[in-house]
Amino acid sequence: MSYYFSSVLDGKSFDEAVEHVTLALKEKGFGVLTEIDVQATLKKKIDVDFKKYKILGACNPHFAYKALSNEDKIGLMLPCNVIVQEHENGEVEVSAVDPIASMSAVNNEALGGIAVEVQGMLKSIIENL
Repeated sequence: MSYYFSSVLDGKSFDEAVEHVTLALKEKGFGVLTEIDVQATLKKKIDVDFKKYKILGACNPHFAYKALSNEDKIGLMLPCNVIVQEHENGEVEVSAVDPIASMSAVNNEALGGIAVEVQGMLKSIIENL
């Protein structure tokens, strides 16, 4: 089982892709709670050059509440991470974690249905970028 799904965006710059995926997430009820600029962080902390790479911590409050109500430690696996990265050839790829893969580590049947719903939403977002 893969732990993510992804899509390469045609004709979009890295910054346009970040904006585009943020808006697409918002349309499906997700907010971006965190944004980690990996390129800038690695340069500042260990003085290495790295490709453009952002980690977006996406959260749908409705589903987060349902998951937390069924498993109080599930916050360790929240939010759902979405990454935007620019490859050496200039292609920009957007990937999202597969919540079914991450939730399968938790022995709680109540999370299965939630994971399926969130997976469908995230997969739809990535496929339609």
